[in-house]
Amino acid sequence: MPKVKTVFTCQQCGYQSVRWLGRCPSCDQWNTLVEELVDPAQASESLASLQEPVSSTPLAEVSVEETPRLRTGLEEFDRVLGGGLVPGSVALVGGEPGIGKSTLLLSVAGALAASGKTVLYISGEESLRQTKLRATRLGLSGAAVHLLSHTQLEVIAEAIRQGRPDVAIVDSVQVIETDALRSAPGSIGQVRACAHELVRLVKASRCALFLVGHVTKEGALAGPKVLEHLVDTVLYFEGEASTGLRLLRSTKNRFGATHELGVFHMTAEGLVEVRNPSEMFLSDRSEPVPGCMVTVNLEGSRPLLAEVQALTSPCSFGLPRRRTMGVDYNRVSMLLAVLERRAGLGQLGQQEVFVSSLGGVRLFEPGADLAIALAIASSLKDRAGARTDLAIGEVGLTGEVRPVMGLSQRLAEARRVGFRRCFVGPTRAPLEADGLEIVTVRHLRQAVEHLLRKDPAP
Repeated sequence: MPKVKTVFTCQQCGYQSVRWLGRCPSCDQWNTLVEELVDPAQASESLASLQEPVSSTPLAEVSVEETPRLRTGLEEFDRVLGGGLVPGSVALVGGEPGIGKSTLLLSVAGALAASGKTVLYISGEESLRQTKLRATRLGLSGAAVHLLSHTQLEVIAEAIRQGRPDVAIVDSVQVIETDALRSAPGSIGQVRACAHELVRLVKASRCALFLVGHVTKEGALAGPKVLEHLVDTVLYFEGEASTGLRLLRSTKNRFGATHELGVFHMTAEGLVEVRNPSEMFLSDRSEPVPGCMVTVNLEGSRPLLAEVQALTSPCSFGLPRRRTMGVDYNRVSMLLAVLERRAGLGQLGQQEVFVSSLGGVRLFEPGADLAIALAIASSLKDRAGARTDLAIGEVGLTGEVRPVMGLSQRLAEARRVGFRRCFVGPTRAPLEADGLEIVTVRHLRQAVEHLLRKDPAP
């Protein structure tokens, strides 16, 4: 009977070798050969099955009935998933070490178990006692969650087959290993083989699966991109270690919208949902301060108010520094050039500029351009705008201000929080903003002059 063998395949060009090589002889790339399984018996069966007739299904006959979703009990988590868990789906949750991935998923497991669902929590990095202590801290010591502490793929797969849970959580996939491969746990071959087997298993059993993935130094999920192609949903759990704010983002979702955002707050008792995150991203200052401007960032379908703070200081020697935090450095560099050449702020060439977003929110979309530019101009001229002012718009290289998508939704959120005046680019459709003054600006110079010539509102 033929035995299962392993080969090493280059992920760049497909070259195969019977032994591992540091550099691929075909494409000359380093560390691209990954160990893979080769089963001659299975391959011959696959070739034989191709000789049988294959029936296809007409597109008109495909059922489009919506699959009922499983509510996790956490509204912020359900929002990011697109309304809840889909049976048979696979979600990958990644994040920095210690950010709270295990806490989040254990909270989800407890909420699902409380609703009558069967949940299997598989911990490969912690013992059953450690998991129990974490559950006790979260107030889930009496939850009907089944625990398993093991790292062997074959044992985990058999536990899922026998237990037939509604939801399975594997924490984490980097420590799972299979006897079919000789490589160490966490290698690309092991991660891909284990993840592929788990995905195939839950797809057949209609069990929803969560995989916890580690994050590399570059900020990407370890694997490197192998896991993201295998799963249905990719979630990133992020936040500053020094603050309690945690953000859950979706970068891939086959069952819902991408780039949705869920906001949590880490406390001693665990994660708490933040129902009104816009107020968390704004400062509590009572008086206008130069260099501050508010914008509305659109995260998926959720508008979030965020404050941009800028500081300019004369450069006494050498090249002026440019530092950013929470905003795109290249975008800020472009805006500085536009302000200097198109808006008449020639003094910026000799100024050190520091730009930051408040509260840990990231402002990488073009809709924050106008707010960043006005914050820099306000700091340079030492003139504060009103506390109830905000700006939404994209700035081009010629200085023109362009409207952004979802403007009506952003204005509605600004009006709900209590803002009174908003700088926006010209739009064709009329904007409905009862109680909110809309200031239409076609050019960045016009926006700067309008902001600086009026006295701040109370």
